[in-house]
Amino acid sequence: MGIWVKRAMKQDDSAQHDDTVASFDKRLETARLKAGLVAKPKSDRDRSPDDNPLTMAMRLGSEMVGALAIAVVIGYGLDRLLDTAPWFMIGLVPIGAAAGILNVFRAAGSSRPNTKPKD
Repeated sequence: MGIWVKRAMKQDDSAQHDDTVASFDKRLETARLKAGLVAKPKSDRDRSPDDNPLTMAMRLGSEMVGALAIAVVIGYGLDRLLDTAPWFMIGLVPIGAAAGILNVFRAAGSSRPNTKPKD
């Protein structure tokens, strides 16, 4: 009868040991995530839309076209309103192009990861 009691006690101890190991692993993983030592696993919802190169290309193209289109519409509207035929449009197109290029640089720069070496 004594052998059966010892075996039952060993099984209880191993189950308790497994619980403490699992608890420790969970706490260790949580601490690593808080310290920033392990990147959080990305689910489909957490992924940035800029991860896809085609999406980024479409975004950069639309940034440029959008800025130019807005400049042309404003220039055309002012020319019609003030009867100054192409002068406002001629003046606002370079400003729109510069704004579009600036937007493209901002959008492209925000998608790149920080690659500066740590000192």
